Amino acid sequence: MSVLSVVGGQWGDEGKGKVVDLLAGRADVVARYQGGANAGHTVVVDGKQFILHLIPTGILHPDVRCIIGSGVVVDPIALVEEIEQLRASGIEVGSNLVIGKRAHMIMPYHKVIDAHMEELLGVNRIGTTGRGIGPAYSDKAARLGVRVCDLYDEKVLSERVRVSLAIKKRLLSGITLSREELEAFEEDHIMEVCGQVREILKPLVRNTDAEILEAITSGKQILLEGAQGILLDLDMGTYPYVTSSNTGVGGALSGLGMPLGKVDTIIAIMKAYCTRVGQGPFPSELHGDEGERLRAEGGEYGATTGRPRRCGWFDAVAARHAIQVTGADAIVVTKLDVLDNQETIRVCIGYEMNGERITIFPAEATILERCVPVYEDFPGWLAPTAGARSLDDLPERAREYIGHLERIIGKPVWIISTGPGRGDTIEIHNPFSVPEERKV
Repeated sequence: MSVLSVVGGQWGDEGKGKVVDLLAGRADVVARYQGGANAGHTVVVDGKQFILHLIPTGILHPDVRCIIGSGVVVDPIALVEEIEQLRASGIEVGSNLVIGKRAHMIMPYHKVIDAHMEELLGVNRIGTTGRGIGPAYSDKAARLGVRVCDLYDEKVLSERVRVSLAIKKRLLSGITLSREELEAFEEDHIMEVCGQVREILKPLVRNTDAEILEAITSGKQILLEGAQGILLDLDMGTYPYVTSSNTGVGGALSGLGMPLGKVDTIIAIMKAYCTRVGQGPFPSELHGDEGERLRAEGGEYGATTGRPRRCGWFDAVAARHAIQVTGADAIVVTKLDVLDNQETIRVCIGYEMNGERITIFPAEATILERCVPVYEDFPGWLAPTAGARSLDDLPERAREYIGHLERIIGKPVWIISTGPGRGDTIEIHNPFSVPEERKV
């Protein structure tokens, strides 16, 4: 048995979908543990692109069992649409997908609240995707949530919806809602939406904590998949410009009911540079032509929203923080080929503020906003790396750049991605092999 956890090591969008898809071919189970339909995991198989939002990436492998765990907030309409789209593309979705009974659902009113929250925040807006994820997690914490299992007890469902709506109508009494938005707060409409998905999802609903335990005791290879990245973690990220859940290994344990100590290996996915979507501090961000060049060459537009991503140089201060709080054994470097045309490549190795050097990632977003990056420069390789499949295929300076990253962050690079396809990969070490220092 081996349990491998894949975490985002930056602000999300690091290419986790491609990496999880690659590793899922060696797994028996792929389990998604947090986030919602704001995830956009892009995978290219035989030249065909798939964008997965809720369903684990392992669904593209016919022999893999996929689990949507209790820590995920499920938009039932979006999930049904995703299932139908995959089936239309010839992908089997049936007994190979399991949805947790304890998972909370995103209801129509959550999306309305999400939009108006951003509107009310004004210049202090977070930059959410507007898909209701934050309000659904808020209801979960406030014990007002509606869970997947509630779909199958209409009395419980009706009561929970009624109570939640009554409170929300009081809270939103000062906001003018459109006719369509008002419908999202009508109990009959909510019950109708639930009725549309109830029977479609019923064969897939299970106690996923029991599924995980059975997989562990049976000696299965298990791959844990999250959404977003650790710098968007509710506790360890750039609060308040974060997502509404725990994106690291702690989120995996709680979101799947995974017993402590069962995770064997942790890898953090990081781009060869950095990107960020939405608001919030980004010390190594590039503006003007430099940032636009990275965006264009990397195709840096959100898979879920299409929003242009902010682009900047690799931030080693943030990377070391990510490694520290996730316990990552190694990193995966993605999109190395995007840097092929850069004459000089920069790595942020520290920050300065008011003449003082900072090497520890600040907890305060207000401090991080004022930090000026300190760079170490490396010569670019000015040669193609796209599609490289071994270290020998890389230009010498590209290999040196990888070595510099290992030196600066203090962890080895196990995999390098040189393109979107499964085969566009250099694997230095198999992540399913448990590191010696973790063996007991």
